[in-house]
Amino acid sequence: MSDKPVVLIIEDDRPIRNFISVSLAAQGYRTLETEKGRDGLEYAATRNPEVILLDMGLPDMDGLEVIRELRTWCRAPIIVVSARGQEKEKVDALDHGADDYLTKPFSIAELQARVRVALRHRTETGGQSEAFFKAGGLMVHFTKRIVTLDDAEVHLTPIEYRLVELMSRNAGKVLTHNYILREIWGPNTVSEMQSLRVFMANLRRKIETDPAQPRYILTEVGVGYRMVEE
Repeated sequence: MSDKPVVLIIEDDRPIRNFISVSLAAQGYRTLETEKGRDGLEYAATRNPEVILLDMGLPDMDGLEVIRELRTWCRAPIIVVSARGQEKEKVDALDHGADDYLTKPFSIAELQARVRVALRHRTETGGQSEAFFKAGGLMVHFTKRIVTLDDAEVHLTPIEYRLVELMSRNAGKVLTHNYILREIWGPNTVSEMQSLRVFMANLRRKIETDPAQPRYILTEVGVGYRMVEE
């Protein structure tokens, strides 16, 4: 049996589906393809893909419905690949359980990078968590609960550390504002949105050389934030 990672592509545009499949196969992946959501759910249940690429505009059901059904039993990373570029569409997909979102048109290099990140997250799930996170000169020591930048300790408030830890444990993934608010401040905390922006601005001043051009914590406009993964 092949040990190549299996990527399920649920996409109704045949040229795009073929392009993605050929590009991933050239990188050593096995692909399953379908144009319909129902068939995609069946493939996910019977073929156990490592990653799922999902278009939102399918002929038989909406992509959000596919995500909702998958998340009742499937933990494979879901990367939405869609022409729907509105902020609300992205937030809805991520809040319903998608792990990442790419807006068409996209570069195949970026798609491959997102798939690699998703595979790393799947491998780490359920296993022993890493003792630290490192990207460039930034290091988060989870056991010691300290952050260093170019080997010098960065003094953070408790909430600033929790923000860094949350994002670094999910490096490479888009975390929506609502997700971060729930994880840091608890449920029913929409009113803390301004607090999140203030804490994020303070955090960037401490870890970014140029907070206006951040290297580590990237903004997904209208959606949330992403910690880089190197």
